[in-house]
Amino acid sequence: MTGTRERPVALSSRADLEDLVGSHDRVLVEFYTDGCGKCAAMEPVLSGVARSSEAVVATMNPRDDPELIDEYDVRSVPKLLLFVDGELVETREDGVLGVEAVRAFVAREN
Repeated sequence: MTGTRERPVALSSRADLEDLVGSHDRVLVEFYTDGCGKCAAMEPVLSGVARSSEAVVATMNPRDDPELIDEYDVRSVPKLLLFVDGELVETREDGVLGVEAVRAFVAREN
C-alpha cells in the first residue's frame, strides 16, 4: 500500500478503528485532540509516513469514543499506536516526532 494515500485516514468510531486494524497487516493510529499544537505539528509528519510507508496511517480523536481513552491508556496526545496483524504491539507518547522517527517506529519488528 506504499504511496497509495496522500493523507492519514480519519477515523470517527471504534468500529472504524477495528475495521481498519482488522483489514491491514500494519496500522499506525494517532490519537489527537482539537486545539493540540503538538498534534497539529504531527499532521505533515503523518502525511509523509502515509505516502512512504507500508503501514496504513490513521488519526482519531478519542473524544469520539471516550472508552478508548481508558482502553489505550491515553494520558497525553499525540499518542501513536502501532498495530501489527490486528494486535497492538507498541505505543508512544513522545510529543512531536520527525518523519524518520515515526517511520522507524512503524517499521519495528513485532
